[in-house]
Amino acid sequence: MDLVKLTEDLVKSVVLNEDSVSVKEFPTEEENVILIQVMVAEEDMGRVVGREGNAAKALRTLVQTAASLEGNKYVKIDIDKY
Repeated sequence: MDLVKLTEDLVKSVVLNEDSVSVKEFPTEEENVILIQVMVAEEDMGRVVGREGNAAKALRTLVQTAASLEGNKYVKIDIDKY
């Protein structure tokens, strides 16, 4: 499963401006660690993070679960705004 595509689909399902969503994977120095950076428009930041970070926690949980099915990789997701 493509974790970047999964993350992008999940983020796009909650934002108002889908065209402003950018999701990229970056290499890390740690073995079995995947870093995914999510960039959204400033007005969509609250929707992606959620109250007390609950939406972001749920996003990370879903992507981490998918990653564990692929081979026990650890996923770090950074969420930022334009």
